[in-house]
This record gives sequence, C-alpha cells and structure tokens, in this order.
Amino acid sequence: MYLCSLTLRCERTVNKPLSVGDNKSSTDSMDPEGCCSPTVPESELYRSVQAVLPRGMDQQRPMDLCNQGMLRWTLHKKVLNSPVNSLSLLWVLIKELEKAERWDSRKFIIPLLHTLMYAIVQTAYIPDELYKRVYDFCKRLLTYPQPYCTVGLSYTRQIKTERLIPGLMYQRMVTAEQRLKSEHYPFQERVFVLADPQIFSGLLMPVLEGDLEASGSASAGFGNVLDHMRNVVQHSIQASLGPESCHGQKLAQALTDKEVESYFQEVMAIFEQSVEEGSKGEERTLTSRLQELYQKIVSDSNSEPLCGGPLHNCPLPNPEMRLYLWTEDLDIWRELFKWFRSSSVSENFSCLSQEQEDFEVDESTYNLSADMARFSILSNDSGIERDLPSSFDMSPSSSLDSPCLSSSWEQCKSEQDPVRLSRRPCIKLRLTAKDGIALMQDALEDQASQGVRGKGRRPPLQRQTGTSMMQSHFPKQQRHFTARIVVMGDDRVLGHLAKAYYLYRKREARRLCLTMKVNLQFYYIPVRAASAPVSSAKVKLHQSKGSSCTLGSYLSSVDPWYNSNVNSLGNTIHKLAKMHQLNPGTPKDPFISDVIAYYVRTGQQPVYFTIYFVKITFTNETKDPVEDVFLTHLELDFPEFRQISASVRDKKKNSGDVCGAVISLNYKKVTLSGRDVDVGISVRTSGAVIDAIPCNEAEDLNCLTLMLNEVPTKTKSQNVESKIRTNNVKIRTLERRSFTLTLDRESRRTYKDVQSIEIFPCLDPGYCVQKTVRSRFSLGAEKDAGLTKYMSKALPLPINTFAGIIN
Repeated sequence: MYLCSLTLRCERTVNKPLSVGDNKSSTDSMDPEGCCSPTVPESELYRSVQAVLPRGMDQQRPMDLCNQGMLRWTLHKKVLNSPVNSLSLLWVLIKELEKAERWDSRKFIIPLLHTLMYAIVQTAYIPDELYKRVYDFCKRLLTYPQPYCTVGLSYTRQIKTERLIPGLMYQRMVTAEQRLKSEHYPFQERVFVLADPQIFSGLLMPVLEGDLEASGSASAGFGNVLDHMRNVVQHSIQASLGPESCHGQKLAQALTDKEVESYFQEVMAIFEQSVEEGSKGEERTLTSRLQELYQKIVSDSNSEPLCGGPLHNCPLPNPEMRLYLWTEDLDIWRELFKWFRSSSVSENFSCLSQEQEDFEVDESTYNLSADMARFSILSNDSGIERDLPSSFDMSPSSSLDSPCLSSSWEQCKSEQDPVRLSRRPCIKLRLTAKDGIALMQDALEDQASQGVRGKGRRPPLQRQTGTSMMQSHFPKQQRHFTARIVVMGDDRVLGHLAKAYYLYRKREARRLCLTMKVNLQFYYIPVRAASAPVSSAKVKLHQSKGSSCTLGSYLSSVDPWYNSNVNSLGNTIHKLAKMHQLNPGTPKDPFISDVIAYYVRTGQQPVYFTIYFVKITFTNETKDPVEDVFLTHLELDFPEFRQISASVRDKKKNSGDVCGAVISLNYKKVTLSGRDVDVGISVRTSGAVIDAIPCNEAEDLNCLTLMLNEVPTKTKSQNVESKIRTNNVKIRTLERRSFTLTLDRESRRTYKDVQSIEIFPCLDPGYCVQKTVRSRFSLGAEKDAGLTKYMSKALPLPINTFAGIIN
C-alpha cells in the first residue's frame, strides 16, 4: 500500500531517539484499565511527540515539513485503535506542555495543546486527575499574550465542561458532523471541499476522490447512521462510568443486538439536561442516570453479571465531506441552501416550504453570473393592467390561481406561449431591524478596545486575528448549521473565493435567507500546480512573477503548526498521485481526508484578509464600467512594452529616455502614526504590481503595496518610492494608451483596453444596511453614529488557522 510506504519513509527520516529525561517514570498512576497495559511504550510515544514538533523555519526543508505532517498523522493512528495507548499519550503530552511552560518554549505550546485536545476527544476514559492537570494548564495560559490566551480560553471552557460531563465533546462532534437527528442537540455541520479544476486535473483528482471515499465521508447511508449512534452511546457511557463500572465489550455486544436509536435519544437527553443544570448538584446525577441506562442495556442481553472490564474502542469518524470542482457554474449560496433545505427537520416544514418558494422566485429574477454592478432588473412591464396587450388573456386559467403555479417555474415557462405576457406573484420586501442586526453581527470587530473611535479614523495597520473581544461579550446569534468551506489551490482559487463571498454577502443584504441560519467558516489548503521542468533561462522570469501561493506562504510564516500540517499537504498530494500511478487502487488508510478533518476541527483561530474593490473604466466610452474584487494580487501592464528586452531598457535609461507610458497616481499614503497623506504624482512605467499579502514578516502591514516596474531617473526628485503603501489608489493613463489588468493571477479575470482603475477596501453589506437604516431616522446627524462607529466598514475574509498570528 503506497500510503504505508510513504509513512515508513517519513519515520526513517526522524532523528535519533531523544533522551526521555523525566519521562522515564510511569504515567503518574496511569492504569485505569487495571489488567491492561499500553501496547506502545511510553518512550516511543515521547519520541513521536518530539518528532512532530515544529522547528525553526530557516532550518526546515520542504521534505522535513512533509515528514512532520505525516508523522503527526501516524502518531494519532498509533493510538486510535487502543484506548490504553490514547490515555498514555495524554500523560506524555501534558507533561511535555508543563515542561514547555517551565522552559518558556512557547513555540511548542499550541502544537502540543492541539494534539492533546484532539486525543482527549478520542480517548475512551480519562481520570479526573488528568482532567485537573489539563484544566489548570489551560487556565494558566490566560496570563499569556495573544494568541496563547485566546486558544487557552477556548480550551479552558471546553475542558471545564468536559470534566463535569465526560464524553460531551465526542457526542456533540459526531452528532453534528454526521447529521444525527436529535431534538436535544439540533446542530449540524458539513465540510465543503472546493478544488481548483486547473490544478486538480489528471492524476490529482482520482487520488482526492479515492481518499474521501476510503474515509467514508462521502457516504451517509442508514446503516452508517446506526453505527454512529452506537458509538455515541458506547463512548458516552464509558467516558462517565470508566472501566471499574463498565464492561466495554459486553456493552458493545449488547448494542449490536438492539435498536439503538431510542438509547441514543435517551443519552442525548441526559447529557444536554446535565449541561443545562451545570454543577447545581441535582439528586439524579449524570453518573447514576447512565449507570441505570447501562444496566438496562446489558441486562436485557442475557449476559454475565455486571462488572468492570476493558473498554471498547469508539473511533472518531471523519466529518461528512462533499467534493466539488469549483467551476464557474458552482454557486456557494445555492449549494448552502440545498444543504439547509435537505437538512431541515420536519417540524420546520412550513417555514422551509416558504423559504423554498422565495428561493425559486429569487432564482427567476437574480443571476449571479451577471455583472456585479447590476442592482436591479429592467422590466418593460409597467404593472398596470390597461397597459397589457389586447391579446392578453385575463381568464382564470392565466391568473395567480393557475395550476401551473404548483409546478416549477421552468416547466411553467415552457408550457406557456412565448409571445404571451406572463406574470408571477411578487412583493417588495424591506429589511427588518432583525435582519439588519443579523447582517451587522458579522461586521462587528474589536475596534473599541483598540481606541478606533470618532469620525475619519481608520483601523490600525496591524492585521486582525482571532475572535474579537466584542464578539466574546456580545456573542452572535446561535446558528444551528455550520458550513466549513475548504478551498484547495493557489491564489487563483482564493480570488474566486473572495468574489463568491462578496456576492454571497451582497445577495444576503438584498434578501436575507441564510445569514441567521448558517455559520460560514473558511479554510485554505495551498496546492500548487505540478511543476514542469523549465530551462535555467526561465527561472529568473518565474521568480520575478512571485509565488503562486502567497497567502499560504504568509499563513505558514505566522503559524508554524499550519506550516507543518496544512502547507505541507500540497506536496504530499503530488507524491501520492505519483505513487497512485505506479500502484493504482483505493488507499485503505485515507490521509488527505484525515488531515482535512484535523484542520477543520482544531483550526478555529481566523486571520482576516481585506477584500479590495476595483472599479474599471475602459478606453471605449460606449463600454460600461466594470466592478470586481481581488484578494491577493493585481497586475497591470502595457502590451506594447511587454516584448522589449531588459537590455534595450537599460540603454534607454542611460540615455535619459525611459520606456513606458505616463500614468497618473493618486493615493492615500498610510503611515504607522495614522496621519495619512494624499499624494498625486505622474510617472512613466511599463506596468505595476499591487500585492495585498506581505512578502515577509517584517513588512506585515494590512495594506496594499504598489510597486512600479521601472521608475525614471528624472522623477526621482519627486520622491517616487519603490514601494507605495496605501489602501486607496487611482491609476489613470495620461496618453492615448490602454493597459491590461489581471486580478489574482487568474487569466480568466483579465481586462483589456483599460483606461483607469480605482481601488479601495470593499464595504461590508452589513455596515451599509445599518447605516442606511439609521439615515432614515436621522437628518444631518453624525456620519457614523450608534453601533456603526464600532463596526468594520471593510469586508474581511477570515481564513481559519491553528493559532492565528504568532509574533
């Protein structure tokens, strides 16, 4: 099996075993199973933990990163099928965390903590002593700076609840990810994997599809649902009772012979009621109620007298994933609505049918592929009956009560005469105050704590990361559906994601449908195209164009754990494709889906990237201006100067003549002090590049960096900088020339014969709606009043990572 051979190769590259030191002792009274002992020695687990820890970025090669991601997966596989090994790993991890705290090795804390929490969810039983040590460590992280305190706060809350109600994290995770119906816990999640078809072609797509099929995440049969319910009941009882009061093997055999759905609903009711009661100390505690349920299940199976024994393994299944090739026909809003419609419970059928009708009506009047600047649909129908043609039939058959309305709109449209004018029921909906608040919640940012108040002040240049304090004090409305959108590709697919997210928000601002129901979370896995052999003459040209995964490189530089597990996955996929070509067949042990599952479960710290709006004007005055967005990269060049060699340019520079066209630059120069300066200059250049992602950590500023291809000698006295940092810029040609514009390195998003462009941060529709509502009731008031002065005007795209930004 090609995956096992790759794993063994990675294990051989591990350094020589490290000295165990203070880890030679036993696992601190770790023997909850009594007669059982770990099958993997503690020293081996210690060496495996040391091997997966991220090292210095300057000391690592791409092969080392690939090995670390594979070794982390191998470590979890070692303990997945053995509850005793999992508990042994927990003791090793907590002692390593305490050692990192004593030695002030902060770069190891977050990787070890994520590995620890992921193992806690999968462990069958955890003693209270271990819970206490983990809780005390997470609580001490609250005194650390960002992002350690944010991650520590999140895990402190989870451990506190898990200690009172053991097995709650596993139960909720499986119930939500596998869409198990329960009135006590109605939350549901799904992972949408969107792959770039320009990269996932040839051998990559079969490998990705086969990996997801092998993990079972692409199937949702009824038999699997019953298996998931059995695992939830099994794990919940074992986690609370432990090996002293529960015999795992007997319980598993008893659940196999029974209808498990009633037991599943009972367990869910017991746990959720315990969550509501908290630590009030009710008479019927969680343990006693589960003990009664355990006796009821096992005693009915004619088994031996009840006693303790070895625990049964309940593997954590991967979440349900849906794989899509992200073509132009794929619409995120449509796919989310289909999922929401199919996942809604029967009790909400009336509400769902109304939303479905609104969806069909909206589909006939709104087209996402149309121009983004088109806010209304032009109609030649005045709406007055006397203006109708004389041939129009006003009989009841053509009225609103026609049976044709009960079928789909497309079928109706085909059955009607194409000449006859047809009408549909229509109503103009106004956004209510509740709708405005729902849109506004996603736009609230932690600007009050940063002192960004008053009129005309912009947020600081430091990029925002993590959950804001504003959202911690004022949590968002609880949404029962969570869509985890994982995009795989380079900067081109991220530009596609930014545009789709902008259209999604703009559509929701016009007609609120999914905002109050679906919570969106975005994840990014950088995957480059297969590298073809190039000549040495083309190497410099390739390097001058920059990396095709600038955002992935940035996230790897600020989050080492992301670099080890996610950034290295792209190289592993190409290696798996080559091995699949030599040894075709479906892998028995999925790797890609396991890494995706680990990423979406533990990567909960977002890094926000500003989406920039571009207004494009063409030289042809009859052509309407176009509005578009970009996220990472914008490039403009003049085609007539593209073929000129560098030597000819140097000769002209030496003679005082500069090759290029004259352009006008008007921009607002941003400074760290916040005193922005308006600058207007005219320069001669052959093109320019605008980057929104910093190329290195030293230049990590949340703004645009504009670089001209060439700056003439004559204008150096005009203080033309090599790098211009701004958030608002206007570029216009002063001669009868036009330039070509390319967004996010995407050839399909190239505009020709462009005369001028205007770039500024994209306004959030939630902010626009709230500001419009306030302007109706206040005349001549302050520009930003009420909650709008605490809101972010820009529309950021949050990409989830493991730690956010580690300084």
